[in-house]
Amino acid sequence: MVKTFNQLQIDYKLLLLGCLSLGVPILLSLFASRGLAQEAPYFVTYDHHLEEPGNLELSTNALLGVAPRAGNGFLGNWTEFEYGVKGWWTTEFYLDGQSTWRESTLFTGFRWENRFRPLMDEHWINPVLYAEYENLSGADKTFKEVVGFDSGFDNIEPNSLSRLETEREIEAKLILSSDFKGWNFAENFLTEKNLAAGEAWEFGYALGASRLLASAASPSPCTFCRENFRAGVELYGGLGTEQSFTLSGTSHYLAPLLAWDLPSGVTLRVSPTFGLTHASHPFMIRLGISYEIPGFGERVRKWFE
Repeated sequence: MVKTFNQLQIDYKLLLLGCLSLGVPILLSLFASRGLAQEAPYFVTYDHHLEEPGNLELSTNALLGVAPRAGNGFLGNWTEFEYGVKGWWTTEFYLDGQSTWRESTLFTGFRWENRFRPLMDEHWINPVLYAEYENLSGADKTFKEVVGFDSGFDNIEPNSLSRLETEREIEAKLILSSDFKGWNFAENFLTEKNLAAGEAWEFGYALGASRLLASAASPSPCTFCRENFRAGVELYGGLGTEQSFTLSGTSHYLAPLLAWDLPSGVTLRVSPTFGLTHASHPFMIRLGISYEIPGFGERVRKWFE
């Protein structure tokens, strides 16, 4: 069936939201001192590298669902504020939103995560402990993680109904990560529970591998040097629930990654994402832009001296 222009038209509020969220890191990169641009290329998987103490990283990310199995296409967005509290502790606050074609644009809630690294020295395998609280509406479409029997068919319900649902959830992850000869290998096992009575624990996983395209840095700053690019791949999906721990009937995704560190301190990321099972979305695209402000905590303290 040939779609009309109106069917493909993006909500003007989505364009405004996208421009504002993308503009924050860009403006900061123009008026602040140069950032460190050490953002990992992953969108779903976590490695063992935490935020430097006192640094603040701003990031906005988009997930474009261009070919859903059911319902309308959508664009999910989450904006991150990541702060290094200590060398062993990073905290992060998220604001989520989404726009669904021919429906509406919504703010869907917030998340607060904390990551703790119990062993500060580098080891063959470096563990990190992760805890998160989520307060989201049922209309959230960021797919920041996949657990249980999450499905591409979950989007059939229109925003007018799903926005009325409130999901307060806790999530925990065991993050294992290793750096070896320029490569990073990361493995995440996660569990999530809706705090509503009677809800079961859900399980999922995420695996990632990435590396710089060149390990030796150029003697002078440049934009298109190979050492400014990192490539990798993620594999993630659901593992059922405590009543049914299984791969059967669950969603799984394979996603190549590319990250580009600009001399200004901005990092750009892109990840085409392919669904591997009938329960998965067939195809999605993730986009991200981030900017790191070094010494943010010290600057704030000086304002009050």
